[in-house]
Order: sequence, then C-alpha cells, then structure tokens
Amino acid sequence: MDGKTVLITGGTSGIGRETAISLAQRGARVIVTGRDAARGADGVAAIRQASGNAKVTLLLADLAQQAEVRRLAVEVSAAHPRLDVLINNVGYIDGERQLTADGIETTFAVNALAPLLLTALLHVPLAAAGGRVINVTGGMPRGRLDLDNLQAERGALGLETYSHAKLAMMALSYEQARRLADTGITLNVAYPGAAATAMTARMTPAMVPGWMRLIWPVFSLMMRDAPPARAARSSIYLATAPELARVSARYYDTNSRPTTWPAAVLDDKRRAQLWAHSMALLGLEAAHRSDAPVARSTTQPAA
Repeated sequence: MDGKTVLITGGTSGIGRETAISLAQRGARVIVTGRDAARGADGVAAIRQASGNAKVTLLLADLAQQAEVRRLAVEVSAAHPRLDVLINNVGYIDGERQLTADGIETTFAVNALAPLLLTALLHVPLAAAGGRVINVTGGMPRGRLDLDNLQAERGALGLETYSHAKLAMMALSYEQARRLADTGITLNVAYPGAAATAMTARMTPAMVPGWMRLIWPVFSLMMRDAPPARAARSSIYLATAPELARVSARYYDTNSRPTTWPAAVLDDKRRAQLWAHSMALLGLEAAHRSDAPVARSTTQPAA
C-alpha cells in the first residue's frame, strides 16, 4: 500500500480505526473522517502511534448531511487527484426517528445514501487510480426491501431499521458496481460481524426485536467481547488483496470469503426502484454516472 491514498469514513474509532491502523502499517496515506474534532484528533493520534505512520489525517464531516458529504468530496478531490481506496465504513443506529437537514431519516441517510453519494462524487479521483470502493454492511441485512418503509415511516427503529438501511445500501452497492464496470473502479461489500464499538455500546434492549430482548444479556455480552480488529479483517482484505484488483459487485463475509447476496439485492425490479428513489433524494438523476449504461458482467474471483 506504499504510496496509495485511502479514505475511511468513520475511521476514528472502532472498526474504522482498526482498518486505518492496518492500512497505515502497510504504508498507505490514510484519511479518516469523524464528526467531533477532539475525538477525531485522539483517533488520529492512536492510529499514528499504533501504525508508526505519520501520514494519517482527519477530515471533519457529518455524513448524515448531504452538504457535508459534498464538501468532503470537494476537499478530498482537491487534495488527492488519485484515490486508491474508499471505505464507506461509517454506521449509525438510533432508537428514535430523527430527520436530517435534508428531511431524510438519519439511519437511512447515513447507512444507505451517504456511501452512494460519496462514491459518486469521488468518481474522478477513484477512476484515475483504478480505485477500490468497499462498503461496510452490518446488523442483519436480509429479508424483503420494503420501499414504503425505507425511512422508518411505520416505526420499528433500532436494529431493525439499521439492518434494513444496510440491506438497502447493499442493493445500491450492487447496482452502482454494475454501473461502474467500465470505469476501472471496483465496488464490493464487506460484512464485519459483531464488534464492540461506540455504536453498539449505545444499543439498549428497546432497540432490538422482541425475541432478541429475551437473550439480551447474551447478545450484549457477545457484542462487548467482539474485538473490532477481527471485524475489520474483511475490509482490509478487500482493500489490499492483489487477486481482487478487478473483482467487483461481490459480497464478502466476516471471514473474507465471497458469499451469496441476499435475495432482495438480486431483485432487479425492486433494486431499480430503490436506485431511482435514492437518486432523486440525492439530486443525482442526470449526473455522476447515475445514467451510465449497466454492464452485465463482472470479473469473478479465482476459485
């Protein structure tokens, strides 16, 4: 990774920090994003110390806000004409329905829309480097994509809404990867598994489904004891493995193995509806390759 530039959203703590440490140890120039200047500075100091690499910088951005995502993209593009790796790692969970300045429910804005928008806006530096995009999923991203409840219009916040937003992100990632197939940019999704992070530490029994509350002591203990370094392995693998240089539109599990996409991701009709709806929310209908032709084939990893 010597000489390569990596951007990791939510990289100042948890899984993002562990990912940043590993890539910095390999010689990469690492940019991490965070919302808080003091915590961000502490995170950067920890990454530098653990990696022995001083080429770690912080950019402040609240990725729930589209204006902040756009500002971040402008700053990165101006400073780095080539971006080798973008890891959309940031995640958000809440037990209450909150709206962003754009009028979008925050869980959906951060987990589903922010990766789509940032990847689109960084197209030029990513294409210049033949870059890799890794989108980090989480929760329990399976089941049906409910297009009428993308923003928790019918309630059920907490883990259910988080998982649904991550499932939507996966469907958008699959579609975006197909549309980027002729650009040299690859896009894959990593599932980290359980991890003790600031986000999971904020979870309460009220934020999980009823059946999970019955096993809350076991669930919370499992989350508390799960090291973020282990959860970062799939992102690190996707960012560094030479054999993945041309592999795109794939989903990798917590053990860095290619695995089957959830059925909802492969539903062409529903995915197209989600794509069109998301493009409208982001104002990208006729820009940033949202209208690019879909390439039907993607390179598969070696057996």
